[in-house]
Amino acid sequence: MNSTGGRRPYQGVLQILQFNWRFYLLAAVAAAGAILALPFLHTPWRIAALIAVMPALFWIASSLTVSHYIYDCSPLYDLGWIARTLGRTPKRWINIHCGLDETSELLSAIFPDAERCVVDIYDPQVMTEDSIRIAQGRKSGEVPFVSAQYNALPFDAASIDAVFLIFAAHELRRHDQRLNLFRELVRILASGRDLILVEHSRDIWNFLAFGPGAFHFFSQKAWRKAASEAGLVLQKEFSMTRFVHVYHLQKAA
Repeated sequence: MNSTGGRRPYQGVLQILQFNWRFYLLAAVAAAGAILALPFLHTPWRIAALIAVMPALFWIASSLTVSHYIYDCSPLYDLGWIARTLGRTPKRWINIHCGLDETSELLSAIFPDAERCVVDIYDPQVMTEDSIRIAQGRKSGEVPFVSAQYNALPFDAASIDAVFLIFAAHELRRHDQRLNLFRELVRILASGRDLILVEHSRDIWNFLAFGPGAFHFFSQKAWRKAASEAGLVLQKEFSMTRFVHVYHLQKAA
């Protein structure tokens, strides 16, 4: 498998543009207006305009460059690392997303003999940001899915061997919502079985890359806290690039 998991060139960065086009358009228009106004401004206002414009231009460029690196060039979507992390093949797994499914087909190729179920937990009353609404409107992939509430998944207790939660859980913006999701995952996981959580972190690296957009993410401490309160045990954690963090969690045996 290649380093991008068979994805199209520039797929990741183009999706970032598509889902966040209003932000990029607003930032570009504001920066262009400020630059055009510079010759007509007195020196103090000219300096202030430059101070405002430079970070905006930097974050437009850095966010797109880093997105291309993460989603199109890094080994992130070569999901063979998930099999190596688990160290065993699940008999029944579920993949949870919020409208944009880029991983179920890849996971199916890695675990071809396992029973799978794909779950869309998008809730327009809870997840109200424009980017996720746009993603929900253009479901990708050909793997069938079921829609469910994040705190009421349609599975029996202790019936699942592995849960994959890749760039989805942060769409639940409140701690209690994420905690309820994790408690529901503890309910359906068999004893000692696995949850793979993949998320950006609210840290200096993501702030440098995405500017204020980094506040859409949560800290590693916040993820560990929610997992621990739900009864999940952290087995290991590691980074896929400096911008994406992976948590291998298990239901206590």
